This record gives sequence, structure tokens and C-alpha cells, in this order.
Amino acid sequence: MSTETNGNSSVELIARKARAAALQLAALSGQVKNSALEAVGRKLEERREDILEANRADKADCEAEVESGSLSGALFKRLDLEGGKFEAMLAGVADVARLPDPVGRVTLATRLDEGLELYRVSCPLGVIGVIFEARPEAAVQIATLALKSSNAVILKGGHEASRTNEVLVGAIQAALGEVEGVSPDAVQLVSTREEVRELLELDRWIDLIIPRGSNELVQSIQESTRIPVLGHADGICSVYIDRDADERKAVAVSVDAKTHYPAACNACETLLVHRDRLPDLLPIIGAALREAGVEVRADEEAAAHLESAVSATAEDYDTEFLDKVLAVKTVSSIEEAVEHINSHGSHHTDAIVTEDAAAADYFLSRVDSAGVFHNASTRFADGFRFGLGAEVGISTNKTHARGPVGLEGLVIYKYRLYGRGHVAADYDPGARGFLHEDIEPRELP
Repeated sequence: MSTETNGNSSVELIARKARAAALQLAALSGQVKNSALEAVGRKLEERREDILEANRADKADCEAEVESGSLSGALFKRLDLEGGKFEAMLAGVADVARLPDPVGRVTLATRLDEGLELYRVSCPLGVIGVIFEARPEAAVQIATLALKSSNAVILKGGHEASRTNEVLVGAIQAALGEVEGVSPDAVQLVSTREEVRELLELDRWIDLIIPRGSNELVQSIQESTRIPVLGHADGICSVYIDRDADERKAVAVSVDAKTHYPAACNACETLLVHRDRLPDLLPIIGAALREAGVEVRADEEAAAHLESAVSATAEDYDTEFLDKVLAVKTVSSIEEAVEHINSHGSHHTDAIVTEDAAAADYFLSRVDSAGVFHNASTRFADGFRFGLGAEVGISTNKTHARGPVGLEGLVIYKYRLYGRGHVAADYDPGARGFLHEDIEPRELP
């Protein structure tokens, strides 16, 4: 059920109200949308204690699930909203407000003939359904991006954060209700799997589904709806240590990619090491990983150069550990590294460490992932770090949006044609011709 405005309304009614709110948002100025975002930030601050109290209750319930093994420790870590996470959430709202309005941008302007002008203009998608697990701050990130891009959003969080999500969305709706011209129905919440199943059937009212979570969740959503789905499954990211890797960079990138936040989807899960660097470089990387508390699972050849390593299984190279566990594999060439990544990775983010520009170019052009990095940690695959303000998720799709999906991934475009009574019959073969001239600057008349 939605939190403040729908009571026991049906899921279809929630979607209908979202559609009405989206049409209203599409006509709002950037100034009004920024006012709404500022109101959201203030209301979250006002209700901080209510939000954190709900978060503590969620965590208390989940501790028992972790002990019983029904909830992973990685998901539990994502649940916490206290301390720096709350401040970062508030800062994220302000960051989105400061971003340029993505709606109304002219990306093509053509004079078809005198008095007949064509413009391609960015516009919102409409209504977005987002299904996510554990991280309650994601509800705020997604809602603010949706509002800034003039989209209505229907949220479904994981049961782990049900109380937190309800209070967060309630605060957002209350804030929107204080801004003239903005409907609280622009951000709504559903809470059960049954409601999600109903949502997935409402292709008449919902324009895009974004699932954030496990491979099983994403696949289940994709197989259960006619609505377009944008998302990624596992984050099986790799770092390849090339034959010409610099020692300092190799150690820094390997350790950061694995340990900066192991539960994130952009954390490194597999370290590929060129055979020529096993004797001199792998022991140094291994020592740094061991000092950081990482369990290394290595093939036989790599394990011979590591002080302590567990024997890797074939399954380890297809696993998203989301913990301080790393699979290490020996490769004989950059070609083998690329082949392994394309076969075993999740097309999310992969990195090469090398001083050989030709090798870097080979890797970046042939690895089939949304993010390909040279001498940089996979942890940079993030909407905030990319300067997108925040993200609704990371997409491994190859249509519409790929990589961290921020504001630009939440808009599409429409063609506007301005004429003076022009008719197509005048341009039949042998009649009047088209000019097809670029219009500069690209601004709407």
C-alpha cells in the first residue's frame, strides 16, 4: 500500500494516480521541481528521529534473520541508515537539486523548409516502477532523481527496510504536498510481492521497471512483464593485472576495488593476474589483501606465490561474494583475460592495470561491460562519482541507458514540428523539395 495518500486503494489506482502526477510533473519548470526537492530535504531533516527509529526497528528484526542464516550479512550492512549515511542521503538530495534540468533540452534542430521546423526535445519517461533490496537511502535517491526528471515513481523496497521505507516515503509525500503544483502521488510505495505482480501487469500505466538486487530478482522481473526492464543482475567485476602493470597502482587498485565497500555491486570479485607477474607482484598484492582481511581463493599456480590462500573452485569465478572474499586466477595473456571477463563477468565494470597504452586500448575496446577502466578502481562506477548526482541503478543493458543511470537515463525524447499550415502532399516526388538545414543555436522557438 502507499504510505499517505492511497489508504487501501488498489495497485491499479496507485498506477493511475502516478500517471496523473507524471503528466503534471512534465509541465513543471525546473524552478518548481527544485523547490520540491528542497522541501524534501527539509522534511527528511525534520523527521530524522522518526526515520532512524524505524531503521533501528528494522535492523533489530533483521539481526535475528542474519543469525538464522535467512539474511546475508552483506544485505544487513546495506540496511543501516545512521551516522554518515543519513548525512550523505541529505547531501544527495541537495546535489540533485543543483543539477541542470534534463527536460526540455534540444538535441536536434532542423529546418525542413521555410516556416517548417523540427526539434528533438528531451522529455520524461512517465511512470517508473523501481524494485530494490535492503538499502533504504535508495528510496530517497530514486525519488529525487525521478522528481528532477519529471517522472512519477512507484517504489517497492525489500522487507528488510519496510518500516524505514514507509517513513521515508511518507516524509517525501508530505514535503511534496507543501509545494504548489506538485502532487504527493508523484512518489508512492507498495509493500508486498502480490502488489509487485500486479504492477508488472500494468503496462498501460507504467513505462519502465528498474529492478535493483540479485540476479534472481532481475531475471524474475524480466520474465514476468511486458513493461521494458532496465537493470543489472550480478556485479561480478574483475581487475586484470597486466604484464606491464605498475606495482603501486596494482596494489592500490586491487585493494580498493575489493575492500572499499565489499557489499557493493561495483566491488571486485575476481583478480586476474598475468603469469609473468606471479613471482614479483602477486605476493605484494596478496600481502596487502591479507592485511585488509581479505580471504583469497586462488588457482594452483597463483596459490604457489601467496602466503595463505584457499583453493579456488570453478564456481568461485562466477560468484558475487559481496564480502571480503576474492577469487584469483592466472592468465597467460590479455586475450585470455578479456575472454574470461566476457564469459564469466556480468558486464558491469572491469578494470585493467597496465602501463602499456596499446594493452589498455585492447582491453577497453574488447571487454563487453558498461564500465571499462584503466588504472582505476571499479568502485568509481557510481552515479555520484561520475557527477550524475545520484543513480537509480547501474544498467548492463545495451539500449536506452547503460552504466550508472542518473537523470539522463530517465528521459527520452519527442519530436516537435512547428509549421504554418504545411501539408505533406506539397512535398511529393517531383514537387517541392526539403531544405534539411541545421538550426543554430538549438533552441525552441
